[in-house]
Amino acid sequence: MSHLLTCQALGKSFGAQRLFENINLVIHNGDRIGLIGPNGSGKSTLLKILCDRIEPDEGKVVSRKHIKTAYLAQADVFLEQASVEENLAAALDSSGLDEVERYNRVQALLSRAEFPDTSVAVELLSGGWRKRLAICRSFVVHPDILVMDEPTNHLDIEGVIWLEKMLSGALPKSPDAFLMVSHDRRFLENSANRVIELSAVYPEGSLQVDGGYSRFLQDRADFLQQQQQLEDRLANKMRRESEWLSRGPKARATKARYRIDEAHKLQTHLSEVKNRNRATKQVRIDFDSTGRKTKKLFDAEGLSKSYDGKVLFSDLDIVLSPGTRLGLLGKNGCGKSTLMQIIAASTAADGFKPDSGVIRTAPDVRIVSFDQKRETINPALTLRRALAPDGDSIMFREQSLHVVSWAQRFLFRPDQLETPVGQLSGGEQARILIAELMRQPADILLLDEPTNDLDIPSLDVLEESLLGFPGALVLVTHDRFLLDSVCEQVIGFDGIGGVAFYADYEQWLADLGRLAAKKESAALSTESGTPEKEKQKKAGKLSYMDQREYDQIEGKIMEGEQEQERLQSLMDAPETVADPRQLESVWADLEQVKLQVEQLYERWDELEEKKNKA
Repeated sequence: MSHLLTCQALGKSFGAQRLFENINLVIHNGDRIGLIGPNGSGKSTLLKILCDRIEPDEGKVVSRKHIKTAYLAQADVFLEQASVEENLAAALDSSGLDEVERYNRVQALLSRAEFPDTSVAVELLSGGWRKRLAICRSFVVHPDILVMDEPTNHLDIEGVIWLEKMLSGALPKSPDAFLMVSHDRRFLENSANRVIELSAVYPEGSLQVDGGYSRFLQDRADFLQQQQQLEDRLANKMRRESEWLSRGPKARATKARYRIDEAHKLQTHLSEVKNRNRATKQVRIDFDSTGRKTKKLFDAEGLSKSYDGKVLFSDLDIVLSPGTRLGLLGKNGCGKSTLMQIIAASTAADGFKPDSGVIRTAPDVRIVSFDQKRETINPALTLRRALAPDGDSIMFREQSLHVVSWAQRFLFRPDQLETPVGQLSGGEQARILIAELMRQPADILLLDEPTNDLDIPSLDVLEESLLGFPGALVLVTHDRFLLDSVCEQVIGFDGIGGVAFYADYEQWLADLGRLAAKKESAALSTESGTPEKEKQKKAGKLSYMDQREYDQIEGKIMEGEQEQERLQSLMDAPETVADPRQLESVWADLEQVKLQVEQLYERWDELEEKKNKA
């Protein structure tokens, strides 16, 4: 297997914080690597080192000659006033390609990107379409290694599935290897053939497993169990050695000096294993409920809402009771967040209202929301004030907790308390919002994309907490793993005003597929009823692939005819005529080339006729 890039004993620190050390990694041709690890373990930093954007403190990165690496960052930076197509073309400005090749590359990607309008300015795109454009921009340069930092962030479920198809080889020229940081467990299972976790829990700083995410979980559990067993064995052995060491000097003098040295080494080894086994801390997420037993917390009939003349949903009935766990599915902009806003404002006299429909809520029902835009966070506030607005302590479940203890529950260090919130990572900001939610007892919990930027250990704890929440839950997320685990039912939006209840997201996707097939069939039926002149005009327009073939076919014919002349001259040569075996071989090659040239001419005639009909 060909090596594309090798990392040797990489280490990196920021100030007094040690991110990782002694990281060894080899990227081979065909690798689809998922890189995971707790927030703060250095995943994004490692990606930047691999792409030569920052330097490691120790170690080095060695790549094969002429290897091209593309880097997809978490933050998307574009020419905001330029169009989608212009932004893709701009990525090739320094490529040295001629205009035709640049055009072909851009169009080939646009044909697979499914943008509704490639001429729209990027500043008008939603977060999901901006992320899709950033992904296309990474592909268009034809890298050998594509490095991606959280590529599924801001993508809806259909966008994530589209990305999975792109990574599975949907392009004529795909990268030789991928390396991606992701906390989307289903995406990792579907796309990765190798998983690497950075964590201080491992002796070498990382665990590397060949296989998908499910295989990684098995190997990780086995390793952690073995390491715990190792700690138990070392502890037992250390107890015996400690008893021996505690005996009087006279007794020890009769023992070999090497045993004393070995006992001290054993103590050091045991301390290292203990520290590793306790290195993985988890966020302690525990949503509080009011304990209300009311059968119906929220009851809505015939809800409808439109925006800018577009119907988002209509005639929707919803009942939320204690224990209800409902997921909302649909493309970005289809109305999921709008429905969440209507539910959240249902107890306010002047809140966000539907265009029509009746809403009834239980008396004094308490509704708590998580906002995916994080607009409730003031970036100028310190972490201390964000976690404890009214002093140095907070009330949680009728108990007073000091802000330091509360911060540590969410994996914040005491020395971070005076840090402005705007300087914290996306995952850290998400944990602040979750901390705020936990302090608010709720009957109905509304979570709009709570998984963005959370690491996998935090996602596991979030999942466990949601399963134990006794109130009603409404969840919007692109994390299919979380949807399958938590939600008992989903509402699917079709994007044109229709809504329906489904058992899970796969049933919704299958229904969308049937709807798309029905639309295509209706379009074909409509086309069959158009006047013959219009049909001929439409048929006469060359598709992108046909136009590309037409542009190249004349050159291929010329190459074929030149090869035909070369083989004919070789066949007439005296040395070929004198060798019956060589003569037969050249004759066979000549006949094959003649056939290919003939087929090229026939195809050229077909394309010419098709084009002239326009």
